[in-house]
Amino acid sequence: MTGLAVALGLMFLAGCSTVPASYGPARPLAPGEFSHQPFDQVLQSHVQDGDVDYPAILVDPRFVQYLEDLDRVDPNRLPKDEQLALWINAYNAYAIKGILDGYSPGTWVGRYRYFIGRTYRMGGASLNLYDLERDILIAQFHEPRMHFAIVCASASCPRLQPWVYEGAELSRQLEQGAREFINDPARNRFDRANRVAYLSKIFDWFTEDFEAKAGSLQQYVARYVSDPVLAQELATMPYRIEFLDYDWSLNGSPPRR
Repeated sequence: MTGLAVALGLMFLAGCSTVPASYGPARPLAPGEFSHQPFDQVLQSHVQDGDVDYPAILVDPRFVQYLEDLDRVDPNRLPKDEQLALWINAYNAYAIKGILDGYSPGTWVGRYRYFIGRTYRMGGASLNLYDLERDILIAQFHEPRMHFAIVCASASCPRLQPWVYEGAELSRQLEQGAREFINDPARNRFDRANRVAYLSKIFDWFTEDFEAKAGSLQQYVARYVSDPVLAQELATMPYRIEFLDYDWSLNGSPPRR
């Protein structure tokens, strides 16, 4: 997740979207031949409680293999749920690759270079993280839970899961990620005495996505809050919403250079 507030200030520098209408990999993999298993093994080996061991991923050949395979698959040939799972996994893999290549969203200039200036290969085409999020994940799938699945290598992002997203399990995985994120006090807090909801900046950047599903941010959050009393209050009583500052520091150990 790029952070819409940052992206809007830079979009005029970015030019038109680079998202291709079609894909033509040079050495195509048939849909049945492509697998997320290499990336799944990388995540299982090098991610613990959302903390990413970037030095270990840097030297893991399975990660290199997965990036090569992404350039050989045509997303448009997959069923819809598998497409969404593919794009979520690809976003997370590219976000990791950007860190390994020395990019960082830690500063304003760094965010431009990380989300817009750096491109990645998918199915024989090139695209950046900003366009992948805005023009593919948001525009084509209309699934706000994906905001809790994509991870831009920052502390305030959702935690990177130690597994990949799969088409057959996608709804369950997205539901789990939404509940974990919304009930994480490091990312969202609720002052019941004063009826204030301190929400992640993600809810500010992508308000329209959540409102389209539930009518309001408060109603959307109420669906996922684990405390039944708080959930009922959010669903029936007005809360003031304040958005928390975003921590762009790295979500793990930096790669050694």
